[in-house]
Amino acid sequence: MKIRNSEFDFAKTTYVMGILNVTPDSFSDGGLHNSEDAAIKHALLMIEEGADIIDIGGESTRPGFEKVSEEEELRRVIPVIKRLRKQTDIPISIDTTKPAVAAQALDAGADIVNTVEGVDAPEEMFNVVRDHDAFFVMTYEKSYVNQFGAALESMAENATEHGIDKDKIIIDPGVGFGKTQDENLRILNDLMKITAVGYPVLLGCSRKSVIGNVLDTPADDRLAGTLVTTTLAALAGVGIVRVHDVIENVRTIKMLNAICNSDPV
Repeated sequence: MKIRNSEFDFAKTTYVMGILNVTPDSFSDGGLHNSEDAAIKHALLMIEEGADIIDIGGESTRPGFEKVSEEEELRRVIPVIKRLRKQTDIPISIDTTKPAVAAQALDAGADIVNTVEGVDAPEEMFNVVRDHDAFFVMTYEKSYVNQFGAALESMAENATEHGIDKDKIIIDPGVGFGKTQDENLRILNDLMKITAVGYPVLLGCSRKSVIGNVLDTPADDRLAGTLVTTTLAALAGVGIVRVHDVIENVRTIKMLNAICNSDPV
């Protein structure tokens, strides 16, 4: 798969998507990068640390979040996308549920639409992704169901029925979205089944409450748990991990690949 000028072989390795929240209220890093200069500085740092994709979001999706207006979300993300695109050709993802924000972000230089409304995506979002020939990350935002792989496949097929290229769809099982603690753990235990669905898989588990609930730690002290989920993801063939702590996850995957690809004695 080629996204902009980068080649991705999801069958061979797991890639790192760096999270750039230009919001005041995201659950883990809200307010840290919500000025344009701070956002660009952090994005360039993540690229230096080895991020393969930068995911830019202008509205928090933490539990209990308050929606922002379309105008406010555009004000937060579009200048950052335009400025970052001038400085790098790294693939950029826009994390949004608003079709108008997705459209303007793609026009500004983004390559991927990442929506937490994979099942409930509005018709307009499908149209934007199709008309821009963009890549589409679809999050399954419902509770974990029996035959979960079939549910993920159905979500993706809905996009193809709306004219989106099957080869540009990436599925996210949706850790933390509409699921209980047990359901989130079940996803992590079932990653091998999820990757067998046949679409590239993105796992967004970084610093989430499923880790905090197990380790009894706040959001800024969940790196160890995150690295365990990244290791599980890489072993299961997950194509992308979406993370806050880029260099630690890059090194984890690099070490795991060295071990798994070593010649047998």
